[in-house]
Amino acid sequence: MSRFRKSTDVEIQSVRLHYLPVTMRMPLKFGPESVSSVTCARVAVTVVDADGKTAVGWGETPLSVTWAWPSAAMTYAQRFDAMTDFCGQLAKNWTSNPATGHALEIGHHFLDHIMPSMVESFNAGRGEHAMPHLAALIAASAFDIATHDAYGKLHDVDIYDTYNEKYLSDDLSAYLTPEQGSGISFAGKFPCDYLVADPPTSLPVWHLVGGLDPLEDSDRIGTEPDDGYPVTLRQWIVRDGLDCLKIKLRGNDASWDYDRIVRVGEMSLELGVKSLSADFNCTAETTEYVNEILDKLKSQHPAIDELIIYVEQPFPYDLEKRQIDTHSVSERKPLFLDESAHDWRFVAMGKRLGWTGVALKTCKTQTGALLSLCWAKAHGMPLMVQDLTNPMLAQIPHVRLAAHAGTIMGVESNGMQFYPDASLQDAAVHPGIYRRRDGRLDLSTIRGPGFGYRIDEVNRELPDPVTV
Repeated sequence: MSRFRKSTDVEIQSVRLHYLPVTMRMPLKFGPESVSSVTCARVAVTVVDADGKTAVGWGETPLSVTWAWPSAAMTYAQRFDAMTDFCGQLAKNWTSNPATGHALEIGHHFLDHIMPSMVESFNAGRGEHAMPHLAALIAASAFDIATHDAYGKLHDVDIYDTYNEKYLSDDLSAYLTPEQGSGISFAGKFPCDYLVADPPTSLPVWHLVGGLDPLEDSDRIGTEPDDGYPVTLRQWIVRDGLDCLKIKLRGNDASWDYDRIVRVGEMSLELGVKSLSADFNCTAETTEYVNEILDKLKSQHPAIDELIIYVEQPFPYDLEKRQIDTHSVSERKPLFLDESAHDWRFVAMGKRLGWTGVALKTCKTQTGALLSLCWAKAHGMPLMVQDLTNPMLAQIPHVRLAAHAGTIMGVESNGMQFYPDASLQDAAVHPGIYRRRDGRLDLSTIRGPGFGYRIDEVNRELPDPVTV
């Protein structure tokens, strides 16, 4: 009996892993930590079908250690080394993944049936040095994204044109369970039923206002780069025509957080910025902390309050351990899961706790993002697509997810703020997605099979693959 259920099915043949180090022009603050560089994992996955036809797909993600693995007990180097060790294990296990089918079916099998035991074994005896689930997902995402790209390339079709009954053997009921009593059914439904039928080729773009970013020239401390790119928030707004700003907050200093929102808000009103969001990066411990800031803002600065269209992940992201009732916050502003939204099951848990929306990220795997998208949309939860400061190849699946998801307002994209020169070769082929113009990204150059990278046109020499 054939291991393939459909003529369109594939299996994994081989995997190749590269590391691309990138230096930031300005530091980026995540909660209590700041980073000045990042390493991207770039993966090539070869798939093969029943007839022996092969195709190579690519995936990439920044190994954002401080975002995925906040820790006061471990150094950055210790956490980074652990994540790269896990990437090496993933390369071996992804190659030996016995699943066949569509890339989504292969990815789901790995994430649900292979990776949990990998993480458990990896963390055995590590105690407080245990790697979080989010860090494991980031490492796995490059392999998963590459598999989706390879699947589309083997069939010479855009990967988003394969999330349907023609290519998938199982409907969404094989993967998703609706909320009890909701009356929702996933029987006969496929991801295509929840995706935008005619995705836009231009998206409003969000700019990240980091905790260390100078807003005005008076905030500069003299160590900022002089490299021809903007430095202050005012310069960025004017140069890129920005309409949307995400404000990174501390979450443990209410006076600083409030003042930061007010300062950014006043500049936004002056310069015509239309939308703001507040991101506490999992550092707020109580709903009262967030509510007091929001209430004070509404009372003292109602015009700024009206600009805030959602609040992003104020509370610790381990929903199972920290089941905080967030209804009081979501009564004030739409409240979006980010770090906590590991997969659709956590989205369901969040909904029960009072969260109203979901911020999707391709760094949690393309497979997981699609399934979370479908569950959230079926249950009436609005979506955003958030950045992991994606440079180079990582930018393309990111913006394509946003175009197909139907978000409340475009997509966040800040790689051009922190390492624009890292993507110069890619920008020669896709200028509109590595430079923001008139507050938007232009996706019109993305085309072809898989994710439409046009990777053969990008003049980038990769470092040697790592031995695993």
